[in-house]
Amino acid sequence: MTISIAPAAYQQSQLTAAANTAAAGLTSTGASGTGAGAAGSALGQLSSNYNDFLTMLTTQLRNQDPSSPMNSSQFTSELVQFSQVEQQMSTNQSLGQLIQLSRAGDLTQASAMLGSKVTATAKQIPLQNGTGTIGFNAPSAGPVAIAIYNSAGQQILDSAVNATQGANSWTWNGKDASGATVPDGAYNAAVVAAGANGSSTTLPFTVTGTATGVTSGTNSVSLDLGGLSVPFSAVQSVNKG
Repeated sequence: MTISIAPAAYQQSQLTAAANTAAAGLTSTGASGTGAGAAGSALGQLSSNYNDFLTMLTTQLRNQDPSSPMNSSQFTSELVQFSQVEQQMSTNQSLGQLIQLSRAGDLTQASAMLGSKVTATAKQIPLQNGTGTIGFNAPSAGPVAIAIYNSAGQQILDSAVNATQGANSWTWNGKDASGATVPDGAYNAAVVAAGANGSSTTLPFTVTGTATGVTSGTNSVSLDLGGLSVPFSAVQSVNKG
């Protein structure tokens, strides 16, 4: 269902202020992680150290004093430790390869969504062809504030709505508070509802848009909804109709 705009009220102004604070505070963070390449580099360094150790050990054995041989238990212990670390590095490398295979599978599945309507959890709303849609669950019927900000931290729109308990949807027509049309792209958004004792609660939300591209990162695959990129794991539903 589509929810309607509510009249201004003191409670609504408090919710609007809270929504603005939440939307203005959003920042973009990049994905990070280590892959199979890092594990391979570490394994190569360990192998080099291991070979150096064997060379030194062999030299020591060849030149030791026959009347006072070196302690065999010490270098045996070091050999065992090197072997254990080498096995762990090899395991990490195998796990990295499994992650790559899993990412390739995600990439294939995500590519099949291109052109479809996709609903995903997000902290931004994609504006595509002048339209953006947010879905949220309200804990109870009552006023809800939705704030929209651009990437420069400038306020675009405050929307006051009356939500019903449960699932709600809100559609943005791509216009700012002055009625001017803003360009397509990804915009920071926040949905805030009234809580107990006059407090406010920031509600998680989903966005719906058309899948336009797929991006493979270091350890993840992202689906592009116009100017918004969401992790493949954030996708809630796909409508090919």
